[in-house]
Amino acid sequence: MDFNTKVIHGGQQHDPSTGAVMPPIYQTSTYAQSSPGSHKGYEYSRTANPTRTALENALASIENGNYGLAFGSGLAAIDAVIKLLNPGDEVISTNDLYGGTYRLFTKVFENFGIKFHFIGMDNTNNIEKYINDKTKMIWVETPTNPMLNIIDIEASANIARKHHLRLVVDNTFATPYLQLPLDLGADIVMHSATKYLGGHSDVVMGALIVKDKNLADKLYFIQNASGAICGPMDSFLVLRGIKTLHIRMQRHCENGKAVAEYLESHPKIDKVYWPGFENHPNHEIAKKQMKDFGGMLSFTIKGNSYDKAIKVLENLKVFTLAESLGGVESLSGHPASMTHASIPKEEREKTGVIDSLIRLSVGIESKKDLIKDLEKALQLI
Repeated sequence: MDFNTKVIHGGQQHDPSTGAVMPPIYQTSTYAQSSPGSHKGYEYSRTANPTRTALENALASIENGNYGLAFGSGLAAIDAVIKLLNPGDEVISTNDLYGGTYRLFTKVFENFGIKFHFIGMDNTNNIEKYINDKTKMIWVETPTNPMLNIIDIEASANIARKHHLRLVVDNTFATPYLQLPLDLGADIVMHSATKYLGGHSDVVMGALIVKDKNLADKLYFIQNASGAICGPMDSFLVLRGIKTLHIRMQRHCENGKAVAEYLESHPKIDKVYWPGFENHPNHEIAKKQMKDFGGMLSFTIKGNSYDKAIKVLENLKVFTLAESLGGVESLSGHPASMTHASIPKEEREKTGVIDSLIRLSVGIESKKDLIKDLEKALQLI
């Protein structure tokens, strides 16, 4: 089934009791049993809910997985993955990643004896230098947040397989419309479904997708035991968002390209970070593993002026200054003081997150209006 059809029909069935085309919102916490332990597949909505099941089936379908799990947030999904580990285990992670992921790793799980190595993965040869007998997992985010670095998923999977490690890929920026990590050898795909999968800035949710049943069973146990599940209304909203993912991503990519090219030619801009440029360090890898280059980009102001960056952000009108990304509306942000503020200054600057860096989530509005908005704001500095 083609992806454009799969987002609408994949893993789905009409409601057997009424024929409803969209799954009903089963706003219930518990289910009647005919006899103790005898039920119709549902007993308590922390364990399973029919609306969430419909979403989880759709998630598995669009990522070419066999099992999907939906959580109350992206960080709740990450939390479940790290709970597969034990004290003393080590994780190799990219050094340019979402600040909340970094905070969870360093401020929560390091307290339980799990060690994290944050390294540059632009060159996957760096990974093997950090592998030892305690290493259990490789954590990849590609494209990375916010520097839009590209990591070779297939090469990372080959390394993980060679050393009997689990490879986890955060696919939030790319979405399954642009890349399919499970097909490239990943063991787990993670999403902040709050972003592109939901697509309308109206829900907070996380997701995991796997192919292996044994791994899925372990994650289902953690999901149920820890309880960080999403509700039926949120499940319905993300399921609805998935149905338009393909057409939204086409416009995100189109607009992202136009904005990136405009900024690259602007005399007040120093650098533009977008994997679609031929001079991007891993442009060829992006071409190999992605269908297009997405709607996320970052750029820096010449002179690395914090004040100029803030002035631009405060004067954008079509781009909304806000946390998050991946909605139909364009958003702007200042990673150093917003999404990545939890990362120490010296650490984030090593990866390029300097004071003049601005991150854009390019929406699906008119690209002419988006460029005009940037032009007016940049005239003020």
